[in-house]
Amino acid sequence: MARLRARLAAAAERDGVLDIAYRIVDSPVGSLLVAATEQGLVRVAYAREDHDAVLQHLADKISPRILHAPDRLDAAAHELDEYFAGTRRDFDIPLDWRLSAGFRSTVLHHLQEIGYGRTASYAAVAALVGNPRAVRAVGTACATNPLPVVVPCHRVVRSDGGMGGYLGGAEAKHFLLALEAAA
Repeated sequence: MARLRARLAAAAERDGVLDIAYRIVDSPVGSLLVAATEQGLVRVAYAREDHDAVLQHLADKISPRILHAPDRLDAAAHELDEYFAGTRRDFDIPLDWRLSAGFRSTVLHHLQEIGYGRTASYAAVAALVGNPRAVRAVGTACATNPLPVVVPCHRVVRSDGGMGGYLGGAEAKHFLLALEAAA
């Protein structure tokens, strides 16, 4: 079955009918679905998001031509492995930003400015993007981040020092912050 899937993925890639490739990556925060288009990584999803629902959303928003094609995501999987091993601080893989737009996209693009091992409050991020009153909108942007871990929304915390919410759950956010603090 694995050989058949590999042949199917190779044929789809060769014939130009593979718009989104995906694979599942095991990590210390659970299984992550990673998906990419020709432009780059388009989605990272925690298991709690329901991987089947995420794939359906990608089919609805981008293209129904989705295939489990793990080889196309080797670089992303390798960078995630390095990150979780504590040997990578920044991701170099190209990103496809099409699942975020407007103010949310602006916020997500600025999250890279929060350095590894550091945090910033939702209010500080709102000020960083030039709209200091948009604290809740920053929270919404983080909550709908299509590229968690890679785009570090886990580094955004509450002004009172509390963790705040996280798409991957409180345990995952705590783990990521502890991982980065240990470096």
